[in-house]
Amino acid sequence: MASSAPRRLNICMVSDFFYPNVGGIESHIYQLSYCLRQRGHSVVIVTHKYGSRIGVRYITGGIKVYYLPIPAFHDQCILPTMLVSLPFLRCIFLRNKINIVHGHSAFSPLAHEALFHAKLMGIHTVFTDHSLFGFADVSSILTNQLLCMSLATCDHVICVSHMSKENTVLRARFPDPWSVSVIPNAMDATKFHPKTVGPTAAGWSGDGNQKVLNVVTISRLVYRRGIDLLADIIPRVCEKFPQVRFVIGGDGPKRITLEEMREKYALQVSSA
Repeated sequence: MASSAPRRLNICMVSDFFYPNVGGIESHIYQLSYCLRQRGHSVVIVTHKYGSRIGVRYITGGIKVYYLPIPAFHDQCILPTMLVSLPFLRCIFLRNKINIVHGHSAFSPLAHEALFHAKLMGIHTVFTDHSLFGFADVSSILTNQLLCMSLATCDHVICVSHMSKENTVLRARFPDPWSVSVIPNAMDATKFHPKTVGPTAAGWSGDGNQKVLNVVTISRLVYRRGIDLLADIIPRVCEKFPQVRFVIGGDGPKRITLEEMREKYALQVSSA
């Protein structure tokens, strides 16, 4: 007997972080939406306005994006009210016949509000946590309390690493850690090809027969991305393994920490 065709779902991605803002969450949402459309599902994305970008826009892949007329309050996030976004989200959910609402990022008030309103409307909800957060500072305490309330009725939770899962389970006080799935961020290995080690690279290592090992890190240079830990281990690794070269790409407040480390240990050749 032939198996039935997979069910076509109407999915709504919600987050404060999306293009034209640039970052890992933004690209994750777009790539996930694009792949879901390739599998036959209908996907719309909801975020707040960016400058003059308000209303409905279509981006590459035919994905519809709703830029709600709600301004950012702090650090690209809206002010959490639970009421301002309700009429917009309700209209979007009903008009697109949404089956699943997928919120992204614990620091996104819009995502938490969408999950809350979706459950009131009987729509299934999924939440993905992308980063590690603390427990002691005021921002983390408020975010963790909001996360507890938001995920109490969420149908499923996804984390991008096992460490992120442990962090989320502790912050949200999950009684059953097995209800949280781990789906690591994917990387298309076919897009990256190692460069053939030439005379310049071999000469850099100090040994013509010694192969250079390049370690590449591309990230926002902020505390929650582990940049302090990176700055601590680079000198130790370079001292023990002189053939290792670090290549770091990105920008942020922790860039000065990396530059100070490079000057302090004279690693201008070992790191770039």
